[in-house]
Amino acid sequence: MTWEEMRPLLEQGTIDTLYMVLWSTVVTVLGGLPLGILLVLTDKGGLLQNRPVNKVIGAIVNVGRSLPFIILLVALIPFTTLVVGTFIGPTAMIVPLSIGAIPFFARLVETAIREVDPGLVEAVQSMGGGIPTIVWKALLPQALPSLVAALTTTVITLISYSALAGAVGGEGLGSKVITYGYQRFETEFMLITVVLLIVIVTIVQLIGDGAVRLLARRGRAAS
Repeated sequence: MTWEEMRPLLEQGTIDTLYMVLWSTVVTVLGGLPLGILLVLTDKGGLLQNRPVNKVIGAIVNVGRSLPFIILLVALIPFTTLVVGTFIGPTAMIVPLSIGAIPFFARLVETAIREVDPGLVEAVQSMGGGIPTIVWKALLPQALPSLVAALTTTVITLISYSALAGAVGGEGLGSKVITYGYQRFETEFMLITVVLLIVIVTIVQLIGDGAVRLLARRGRAAS
């Protein structure tokens, strides 16, 4: 396979991968952030202490995290078809990608929020701040560097998931590797695709690390 033949395949694969990762990241944040916050608030000693609710949310998150993504991908085919109308293509893959990443991100959010100094929460409470104020004015701002680091890790995980999605009808670079690199024994194409995925992951990591350092410096300056 010549470079002229590979180039459009790589370009389309990259576009499809970024499309899937971008929208699944948005859905993951919208679903995982409130779940992570609830895990903290409803835990023992939390502001909304409710052990039964905490146990249920924790169990859902644990089950979601324990399932291998390829199995989850296949198991969700009926649900994906119901939501999107099909189970193949980049848009369809957003559904299993999001469902697979939400529990993962929720646990990272929980860990990040637990690192916030309890004294800060008590200070906001002493000034009459309610739970929404504590969450939006204290917990989330203080945990922001850790949350950005968690998001970076989640995006990289989604890139890995998107490659696996190519095995069951998803598009993107993973699909191109399977179709052209593996099934057609195009070793050069496979190596180029792997390098491209490494470059994408490296860029995401560098952006995430830079954002974390910037937020940390601002936090130190504000304090």
